Amino acid sequence: MTSTARTTVNDAEIAKFTAMAEQWWDPKGKFKPLHKFNPVRLAYIRDNLNRHFRRDANAIRPFEGLKVLDVGCGGGLLCEPLTRLGAAVTGVDAAERNIAIARIHAEQSGLEIDYRATTSEALVAAGERYDVVLNMEVVEHVEDVPLYMKSCADLVAPGGLMFTATLNRTARALAFAVIGAEYVLGWLPRGTHDWNKFLTPDEIKAEITRNGLAVLDETGVVFHPLADEWRLSRDMGINYMVLANRPE
Repeated sequence: MTSTARTTVNDAEIAKFTAMAEQWWDPKGKFKPLHKFNPVRLAYIRDNLNRHFRRDANAIRPFEGLKVLDVGCGGGLLCEPLTRLGAAVTGVDAAERNIAIARIHAEQSGLEIDYRATTSEALVAAGERYDVVLNMEVVEHVEDVPLYMKSCADLVAPGGLMFTATLNRTARALAFAVIGAEYVLGWLPRGTHDWNKFLTPDEIKAEITRNGLAVLDETGVVFHPLADEWRLSRDMGINYMVLANRPE
């Protein structure tokens, strides 16, 4: 009797994002909401890296010497700015088309980024470790959440950080992030998210601590329509981020 190896890859989710891959860098295309969301999550990452690793926030390339992994990197919306800030960035995605688009854009931008069409569990099997692991808006799309969260945690080197961003499984998240964003406002293609796969902050934090990391911070992210921008908030009812580290 043969057993099937566990995997984080959900074929339906990969197909969904592969179909949209050509639009990753179009700020007015299907990833427009992510382009609007990117500044607040990038600022949160940048500020916490500067604080944790005692870097000079005024430096042009403050993250020189830091190895950063972006799991589920898509077209590289986080990889490119972090590379410009000096980090040695590896971006991985299970969708080969996403990686192809990311590579082309990085080359056009004159940036050296290690893009790979692979998975977090494959990197663990290869014995890789990183100072920073980005797990941003991915966990709600994977096949095996415990395996995915364990593999991401296992990739964090001692003293390193992991950032997790996802959607809360609340009625408000269903109304805003699914019905509102996909069916009413048309911000996202219909079927982008499955509310049943959203995770609560307590569920995410349980996975983080179960795998040897310590939670350092958590924050909500809310959209301000009048300013047309996302901001950090104490309200974690819809979008939220959790910061954790692996003790040395």
